[in-house]
Amino acid sequence: MPAQSPALTLIPRPTEAILRPGYFTLDADTSLRIGDGAEPAAELLRTLLTPATGLPLRPSPDGQFTLALDSGLGELGEEGYALTVDPHAVLLRAAHPTGLLHGIQTVRQLLPPATLSADPQRVTRWPLPCADITDVPRHPWRGAMLDVARHFQPVSYVRRYVDLLALHKISVFHLHLTDDQGWRMPVAAHPKLTEIGGHRAESQRGPAGSGTYDGIPHGGAYTRGELTDLVRYAAARGVTVVPEIEMPGHVRAALAAYPSLGNHPERTLDVWTRWGVCDTVLGVHDEVLDFCRGVLDEVMDVFPSPYIHLGGEECPTGEWTHSAAARERAAIEGLSGPEALHGWFLGKVGEHLVRNGRRPVGWAETGAELPAEFTVMTWRDPAHTLTAARRGHGVINAHHRATYLDYAQSDDPKEPQAQPGAVVDLRAVHAHDPVPEHADTEAAARVLGTQAQLWTEFVTTPAHIEYLTYPRLCALADRGWSGATDWTDFRSRLDGHTARLDALGVHHHP
Repeated sequence: MPAQSPALTLIPRPTEAILRPGYFTLDADTSLRIGDGAEPAAELLRTLLTPATGLPLRPSPDGQFTLALDSGLGELGEEGYALTVDPHAVLLRAAHPTGLLHGIQTVRQLLPPATLSADPQRVTRWPLPCADITDVPRHPWRGAMLDVARHFQPVSYVRRYVDLLALHKISVFHLHLTDDQGWRMPVAAHPKLTEIGGHRAESQRGPAGSGTYDGIPHGGAYTRGELTDLVRYAAARGVTVVPEIEMPGHVRAALAAYPSLGNHPERTLDVWTRWGVCDTVLGVHDEVLDFCRGVLDEVMDVFPSPYIHLGGEECPTGEWTHSAAARERAAIEGLSGPEALHGWFLGKVGEHLVRNGRRPVGWAETGAELPAEFTVMTWRDPAHTLTAARRGHGVINAHHRATYLDYAQSDDPKEPQAQPGAVVDLRAVHAHDPVPEHADTEAAARVLGTQAQLWTEFVTTPAHIEYLTYPRLCALADRGWSGATDWTDFRSRLDGHTARLDALGVHHHP
């Protein structure tokens, strides 16, 4: 295990970290020496530290705190960085701007927790412990998904969510924008998607099948400008926003807005008020494919991410089986039957993304059913990760028994309502290795990383989101960046890290 001083309670755990005697002191006289290309990192440092410290951190050719890009550090990759702190100077270097952004988050964690506060502090001198740190992530995909389709959250809170991801060096913010219960992204050519699809009459109380409802209308949607700004805001913190537009299932909100997209265009549907899996799915006629391509054109215009998530999971095929048009489409395409339309549909839409230089991502039910060009997100069974990797897919291991944060954190009856069926405690998240145990070298190399999921059927407020997310996301961040870490070591670091969460006002699980 790489050396790290026990006094450095950093999460995630750096690859190599040695604590040295003494401190560098940040005060009103501290200035920044900013190398070419390091300006965004310097701006982020000021943005994050100034609210609490009031320090100006002005640029100066003789600055004591140096931020520099160094092409000679290529072995650190796009996200790695090297940080040296001595009593007289700080040197933060990386081969790529993203590495500098991650290094800024390490500086924040090294400083006293009060520097994370949103409120001005009376302290004028801030100690930064002397240390030598070299840090490179194990996996490039260290993700967190927030479902804003079931319960909408304002963009002001989504920005805070991104800030907390960045502190933990989470690289991907997966934004679940559409589902049966709501459509949150505007599409200029199809305004009813948010006008109608963005609002439901009420929400089910309790788990799927409970049959009781709250009687409270729920709705909301983002503007294009809000989403564009969110992408920019996240990128400035080293986080890529990956949008998800569900298809061909989980589309009841879209069908409520445009019934012609379904298999029964004569039916008027509501935006679904229940939880679970809705049996209404997109039709497979040309109008639907044109609609999906048009929606994705706007998605690609707003989100520059190389990855676009198409959902694809939990898609009932009953409507296709009973539809003459769908059966005819399956026959024309030479498919074995209507059930095969699922892979055909995703293939058609995925090809559109590939032609535009993007990579489609989909949830995998078995690990073997998605088209070859898809990056696969496995969730049902750990064995599916190995299946997908051996088929040649890039894979994100999101096994629900280790990464689904909507499950309860313990069996304590005082825990808030959660998805039934499992408990995912802190230790389960920490123990989750994205790479399957029996993976050969080639298959292991195709595992891009891991990701936490927060589905929001029962999660309505920011405080509840954070209670479910933290500290479990700390464990996933540690595993995704650092690889396997000793449980006792992690808990010791987490004990110190909790003071940072408190300073940020995070309503976390005890």
